Amino acid sequence: MDLTALDALVGNERLNVVLAWTLTGFVVLAAAGSLIGGDLLWAGFAVGVACLALFPAIAFRNARAVLPWEVLALAALPLIGRTFGSGSVSEFATYLSVAAIALLVAVELQVFTPVRMTSGFAVAFVVIATMATAGAWAVVRWIADLYLATGFLESEEALMWEFVASTAAGIVAGVVFERYFRRRARALERRTGGGTT
Repeated sequence: MDLTALDALVGNERLNVVLAWTLTGFVVLAAAGSLIGGDLLWAGFAVGVACLALFPAIAFRNARAVLPWEVLALAALPLIGRTFGSGSVSEFATYLSVAAIALLVAVELQVFTPVRMTSGFAVAFVVIATMATAGAWAVVRWIADLYLATGFLESEEALMWEFVASTAAGIVAGVVFERYFRRRARALERRTGGGTT
């Protein structure tokens, strides 16, 4: 499936708009709560998700220009877990959220720029972006350990398992992305009677 079908899928349903804005509002509140609580790491994460969620509406000056709520929900998953759960979030959930951020970037590139991706390339992009983020995060924590003695990194083995978790999360998110948009494109095609593949 060529992802040009995304253009017609994003921001065209009232329910999607309501749910997307609800999730965006939650992410903004989570960012404020983390900032007030002094948890700068999660505040920065939430601000990043909020910026990606708000970008289409701001760029097009149209409140109905929103991303699919399902992708936003996946990106907000750790924030939801921290807010309504025990406060701790598994590494897999965190990297699944990082993969969802890569999805957000892929969708925004596809829909709001001249860039066009095949579904296979989009899946590979999500997996590689998730692994790259995991690597960059490991370097940041290593530097913090080296100069600030933070103790973020427990062991090399734990770090390797984080890389495995991030790769698995990227693959899961990439497959979900491809199947979700293929299903949505088919549903849109049936409704409109057109050939948007």
